[in-house]
Amino acid sequence: MSGLITGNVITVRQGDSFTINIAVRKNCKPVDLTGATLLMQVRDSHNNVMFSLSGTAVDVVNGKMALLLMPAQTNIAVGDYLTDIQLTTADGSVNTIFPANVNQVGTFRITQQVTRQGA
Repeated sequence: MSGLITGNVITVRQGDSFTINIAVRKNCKPVDLTGATLLMQVRDSHNNVMFSLSGTAVDVVNGKMALLLMPAQTNIAVGDYLTDIQLTTADGSVNTIFPANVNQVGTFRITQQVTRQGA
């Protein structure tokens, strides 16, 4: 489970798995995410979708969901891609929760791997 999130950048090594844990709180209290959906998209510089990933319920009553990145998503060319993560609540409101700064676009960075399975 190798990866790193700093500022507006998610960095993952090519072909690796990485779990992005999401915990939503309001006024220091967990937000009940029952009926909510979580969606992450990664696009190249030409706006082509590299992958879309839906979130997984962890403990929705206590505001916890996760995005489980697997090699199927991270085995793409080394480089920087555009990304964001959106939370749609049960009432239909859509909130971009990553990156937190509304003036920035998220970066999904794939770094080079050396060890390759079966090679």
